[in-house]
Parts: sequence; C-alpha cells; structure tokens
Amino acid sequence: MSTLKEILTRRPVAATIRLTVPAGGARPAPPVGPALGQYRLNLMAFCKDFNARTQKYKPDTPMSVTITAFKDNTFEFTVKSPSVTWYLKKAAGIESGSSRPGHLVATTLSVRHIYEIAKIKQSDPYCQYMSLESICKSIIGTASTMGIKVVKDLD
Repeated sequence: MSTLKEILTRRPVAATIRLTVPAGGARPAPPVGPALGQYRLNLMAFCKDFNARTQKYKPDTPMSVTITAFKDNTFEFTVKSPSVTWYLKKAAGIESGSSRPGHLVATTLSVRHIYEIAKIKQSDPYCQYMSLESICKSIIGTASTMGIKVVKDLD
C-alpha cells in the first residue's frame, strides 16, 4: 500500500525510451532529437547530462540508455555500460562472431579477459546483486554463442 507522500510525489509517465548512443556523443540530431522531441523533453539538458556521465568511456562506445519521460515534460535516465558482446568483440579484436558457433571457433579469449569484463559489468544496475562468478558464467555463455572459445591461459 502506498503512502500519501508517495502518491503525491509520483509523476505520471508519458513514455519509456530506449536508445543506444555513443559515449560522449549525444547531440540533438537523430536518433536522440526525434526520440525526445516528440515528448517535448529538454534536448540540451539530456545531451549535457548524458555526455557528462559517459565521459570516462572512449568516444563511440555504444551506451544503452533508458529514458523515462514524464507528462510534465521532465525526464530521468539510466545509462548502462556497453553490451557484453561489444566487450567480447573488442577483447578478441574481431568485427563479428563465428558464422557457425559450436562448429567454427572465431577466436579464443582467456579467463582473465572474462573476469575483467565481469568487473566492468558488475556496476550495471541489473548486475549489482549478482556474484562475480555468476556474471563470469553468463559472459562465458555469451562468448560460446558467438563462437569464442574461453581457455584458461592464452599460449
């Protein structure tokens, strides 16, 4: 049951917008402009906040952002770190995974690479309560579906 204060402070949500924007590269142009403009949100405020929050990442790193637009033309947003597949491709130095995962091995990565990716992903809102071991297992599963073999040490 909600308290009176929660009911009074709850703002009606107009929309939830999901975008992939390059780190430090939010501009009022597409895809950001049209997505936020249709809900009459302040584009420049979003761009400034997003670019400030993502400045620690290298430019052109694809960042997933979820924007909650409220009916009073205000918004909140959360930024997630890049996808596991993006990190795996960067660590392996490949453009894409295997065309036939399970049959053809695209490349190999060491457990150390997996551990480093897991440490980065641990800061994501949906991973913060997961153990590092379970995040590593999830990443190894993703790697195998991409045709990336995980070995103990690279020779």
